Amino acid sequence: MNRIYLVGYMGAGKTSAAKRLASRLNWKVVDTDDLFEEKYRISVDDFFQKYDEPLYRKLESEILKSTENLEDTVISTGGGTACYFDNMDWMNLHGLTVFMRISPAAAVDRVLHSHHKRPLTRGKSEAELMEYVTWHYASRMPFYEQARITVKSENLDIEHLLQLIYEADKSM
Repeated sequence: MNRIYLVGYMGAGKTSAAKRLASRLNWKVVDTDDLFEEKYRISVDDFFQKYDEPLYRKLESEILKSTENLEDTVISTGGGTACYFDNMDWMNLHGLTVFMRISPAAAVDRVLHSHHKRPLTRGKSEAELMEYVTWHYASRMPFYEQARITVKSENLDIEHLLQLIYEADKSM
């Protein structure tokens, strides 16, 4: 195993967890949203405003699959990456997948207080956001739950995650 894919809902802390995990493993870290923005020279938020989500998901899947040749890398994926095409199956075949589980309430709190713009939540009040996140997250759960490892992302214990990774690596 030389790639770890972090999956989960927006606000789950995938990017910060990827950095911490990569540091502990002495690996590289990449974020698929950053790879997208570098390749297409447009922010994910601006892309959603200018184009449509189906095109984004197609290009996002291509970006994901471009990580196949990365070695000793922790890859933070976008919140929807696992939920489209064969992406979750593909990640399970090409690395170790970790679902960063967060409660809908915590996700809403993080999204509301984030400087990072989230295209799917634009223009929603806090109450509308809570209703949306509860429904949207539930619809994505069957994909996230296909990950080999699940950890609670609120107050993530990186040492516990490392132990789970070592145990999963032995059984692969």
